[in-house]
Amino acid sequence: MAKKTYKDTDGTSFHGVVIRATVNQLAKAFGEPDDNNTGEDKVNFVWDMETEDGEVFTIYDWKEYRPLQRDEYVTWHIGAKSKSDSNVAERELLKALK
Repeated sequence: MAKKTYKDTDGTSFHGVVIRATVNQLAKAFGEPDDNNTGEDKVNFVWDMETEDGEVFTIYDWKEYRPLQRDEYVTWHIGAKSKSDSNVAERELLKALK
């Protein structure tokens, strides 16, 4: 099951995999994100995560350019080191959010 990590997530990038959820849903499942919810940066919220197999990934909003409400549904990008890692992360995230 996906979980928050303190491992280095440098080298992750977007491979076309997204999920839809609210900040509150993700925070309930994975803890509070790193946030800068001002709408002034490309990203307001980010979670540094790892899969069951220890592969790192990130969950982040991208270019909303506005403060986000914690109960609104947002399309979250999954950043990983490969498309297959992104797909594994997506499956684990969706399972945890059920």
